[in-house]
Amino acid sequence: MERWPWPSGGAWLLVAARALLQLLRSDLRLGRPLLAALALLAALDWLCQRLLPPPAALAVLAAAGWIALSRLARPPRLPVATRAVLITGCDTGFGKETAKKLDAMGFTVLATVLDLDSPGALELRACCSPRLKLLELDLTKPEDISRVLEFTKAHTTGTGLWGLVNNAGLNSIVADVELSPVTTFRNCMEVNFFGALELTKGLLPLLRHSRGRIVTIGSPAGDMPYPCLAAYGASKAAVALLMDTFGCELLPWGIKVSIIQPGCFKTESVTNVNLWEKRKQLLLANLPGELLQAYGEDYIEHLHGQFLHSLRMAVPDLSPVVDAIIDALLAAQPRRRYYPGRGLMLMYFIHHYLPEGLRRRFLQNFFISHRLPRALRSGQPGPAPA
Repeated sequence: MERWPWPSGGAWLLVAARALLQLLRSDLRLGRPLLAALALLAALDWLCQRLLPPPAALAVLAAAGWIALSRLARPPRLPVATRAVLITGCDTGFGKETAKKLDAMGFTVLATVLDLDSPGALELRACCSPRLKLLELDLTKPEDISRVLEFTKAHTTGTGLWGLVNNAGLNSIVADVELSPVTTFRNCMEVNFFGALELTKGLLPLLRHSRGRIVTIGSPAGDMPYPCLAAYGASKAAVALLMDTFGCELLPWGIKVSIIQPGCFKTESVTNVNLWEKRKQLLLANLPGELLQAYGEDYIEHLHGQFLHSLRMAVPDLSPVVDAIIDALLAAQPRRRYYPGRGLMLMYFIHHYLPEGLRRRFLQNFFISHRLPRALRSGQPGPAPA
């Protein structure tokens, strides 16, 4: 069979020039994703030369290049201008870093903190411009929420409120559901769900007027049954469903709603070993005797050690999450979900497409691998293992 002649050097020069023009028009940043895409396109080119006639090969390469560029190019962003954004939970972590970045970009930032004299609040006061305003807010106190709502309405009359970033969150326990007091579930729901709900509802008149953005920090623990994170995961699942509902209902008003599902990052609240040690001791001190006898203190110590070991994988660079928040605030067409963090897409692939047994084993190996409770070990009194 006669093979079609492959395009000459001049034709390839024309194709390369057009590709270069498309690259220049696209807001692409040189990095591993772009280099990987170029390597895959080169491999695809090699295969097309050997398997396809030139017209079909050019069509395949053009389609692959367009898909790669559209996926890698940063979408058009809106100007910052005089936009104002309220961010909760700015004492540490994502909230503090986002407040600093948005202030540097020219936003008017209303940053809420638990304590106006906390190290994070003092850092923001020292390094940010006078545009940034610090507000004290405990999401479990309705009077705090009312005060923040009144302040926001009074101080955004000229600029309007463009965005709300629901970042404040709470996780106070790492333990099996049976070992976790019901109050820990209520506490997580009060901050992660009801606090975000009340604040968001209170700011909706301002956001409707500006056709603005709502950005909420979720968690993969709200999508997958992470061992020992039931209280935190349940509250994050609830707030994610709430924001999805907001996203549908507020669409006619022009408000766009996004959820950030970050991986494991090294924030102060996550990596504070002394704080987690105190919480473990509090759990042991308040555990009913029958439960302590059935599970054993060594079982809880094992969970605690596994959890601390998993934190060694935490990523110290918080910029992927900060960049996702900024994109959700300024992209002309923000995503409904952002997944910043290492290995998250693999985790979601395993969760959605692999059998349940493999999913469970993966989460245990990745996060916490249980040991048998004392009552189920051979030679110990109690029910026989199933």
